[in-house]
Amino acid sequence: MSLPKHWDLRIDPSVGKVLKKFTHRDTLALLEVMRLLTFDPYFGDIQKMKGEEQVWRRRIGSYRLFFKLKTNENIILVFHLERRTSNTY
Repeated sequence: MSLPKHWDLRIDPSVGKVLKKFTHRDTLALLEVMRLLTFDPYFGDIQKMKGEEQVWRRRIGSYRLFFKLKTNENIILVFHLERRTSNTY
């Protein structure tokens, strides 16, 4: 029986600063989604970013989480988090 591979999660310090600006409830929800990424980074409402090597975007309600996958090393690097508003696009 083979055990599922787990990914290592690395979060850029700038993401931590952004998380402090959100409500406690939203922050807990976003942290839970980041934790779940370690089990399967391809699950959920994700989209590969065009023109980028292994960079993905996951939609979490009105938030967008951007991360890079290092598949050889099983590492997920969360490098950007933003709240989508009517001015985002």
